[in-house]
Amino acid sequence: MKNIKKLSAVLLAAMMVFTVGCSSKSTAGEVSKKDLKLKIGVMPAVDSAPIFLADKKGYFKELGLDVDVQVYTNAMNRQSALQSGELDGAMTDVIALVNNVQNGFDIKVTTSTDASFPFLIKKGFEEKKDIKVGMMEVSVSNYLSDRSLGDKYNVEKVYINEIPARLEMISKGNLDMAVIPEPMASQGELKGLGKKMIQNNDEFSPDVMVFTGKAIKENEKAVKLFHDAYNKAALEINKNDTEAREVLIENLKLKPEIKDKIILPKYNKARVPSKEYLESIMDWNEKVLKKKINLKYEDLVEGKFVK
Repeated sequence: MKNIKKLSAVLLAAMMVFTVGCSSKSTAGEVSKKDLKLKIGVMPAVDSAPIFLADKKGYFKELGLDVDVQVYTNAMNRQSALQSGELDGAMTDVIALVNNVQNGFDIKVTTSTDASFPFLIKKGFEEKKDIKVGMMEVSVSNYLSDRSLGDKYNVEKVYINEIPARLEMISKGNLDMAVIPEPMASQGELKGLGKKMIQNNDEFSPDVMVFTGKAIKENEKAVKLFHDAYNKAALEINKNDTEAREVLIENLKLKPEIKDKIILPKYNKARVPSKEYLESIMDWNEKVLKKKINLKYEDLVEGKFVK
C-alpha cells in the first residue's frame, strides 16, 4: 500500500512538472508571437511602395511578423505619433531626423528609403526672378528647394505642412511652385500643373526609415524581420514595377489614371546613409535653419539591420 501511495505521488509530481513545462512553453510562445508586432507610419510617397507591397503579398506574415501600416499626410502628425509611442517606426527625412535627435528624441535611421521629388509648377507660370514656393520648414522639401532653386531664383518660402493643402495652394495658383513627393505630384499633373523632377546627385536619398530606441532595444527581432521583408519587396519591384504602382494607388486612394505617370526610383536593399552625407545635412541645418547641431554619426544611425 505504501508503494502504491509513493508511486501515485511520483506520478502526480511528474504530471505537475509536465503541465508547468507546457504552460511555460505556451506562455513563451505567446510572448514571442506578441512581440513580433510593429506599428509604423508612412507618408504618401513612392518610398512606401516596398512596405505596401510586402504587406499585400504577405511577406511580413511569412516571417511571422504583424505590421500595422498607417499613412500620414502631415509630417507633424506622424512625428507626434512617433514621439508619443503610438508608432514603433516611421518614414521621415534626414532633416527632421537630425533636428529630432538634437532635441533629445531617441530615434535612429535603420535604412535609407528611395524617393522621387518633383516640383509642381502652376498653370501659366512665366519665368521670373522672384517666386513663391510651397514646402515644409524642417523637411527635405526645404533642403531640396535650396539645392535646386537657390542659384536661379529669389525664393519666398511658404511653409505648409499638409501635402494635400500644399497641392491645393499650387492648384489655385497661390504658389508658383511646390515640392510635392510622388505619387501625389502626378495627381497634381492630372489637373494641368507642370511637373519637373528635382535632380538628386547625392548617393543617398534624403528620406529614411527610423525606429525608436525602445523598438530597437526591446523588439530587435521584429525590426530585423521588417527589413528582410522590405528587401524582398524592393528587389521584386525593380524586376517589375506594375504591382508597386497599383499598391500606391490603392493605399493612397489616388486616381487610377496616374498609374503610368508615377516616376518611380530604383529601389535599393536596406542601407544606411554614409557619415559624409549626414554631416552635410547637419551643416545645412546649421546654416539654413540656424540650429546648432552637436551630434555624432553614431547618434543618428543603427546599422545592424543592413548587415
